[in-house]
Amino acid sequence: MGEDRFAGYVSKFGYGNADVSGTAGKKDGLTNSWVDSSLEISPVEQTAFLCRLLAGKMPVSAKAHEMTRAIIPSFKAGDWTVQGKTGSTALDKNMRSLGWFVGWAEKDGRRIIFARLVVDGTRGDKPKGLATRAAFLKDLPHLVK
Repeated sequence: MGEDRFAGYVSKFGYGNADVSGTAGKKDGLTNSWVDSSLEISPVEQTAFLCRLLAGKMPVSAKAHEMTRAIIPSFKAGDWTVQGKTGSTALDKNMRSLGWFVGWAEKDGRRIIFARLVVDGTRGDKPKGLATRAAFLKDLPHLVK
């Protein structure tokens, strides 16, 4: 894909701060900008991104939208079908570990788009994304009726 094309897509998609420069001095933007580096996105920006994706509003073909939605993992939470992606960081700039689960849930023709972020003041060895997903799937049936 190359650095320029990658940067172009990130910008066109309106993904977070769109900074794909990577780690200062390392020239790793293409491979690492999205891993504890320059590319950042807030939970609010993540849900807006998913809204555009699910509405087919990304600057890609309908087939690309369909394939993207199809490869996102699916889970059950009570009567809800949930699709989403986890993520973790061992330590952020403020010395906190983070875990998140973002996606959408559907039930009886109803759809909710969500981003759950867990901020922990302690450093942990286990990635928090999977625990965040497990807690969300457990909580969802009680959160939304």
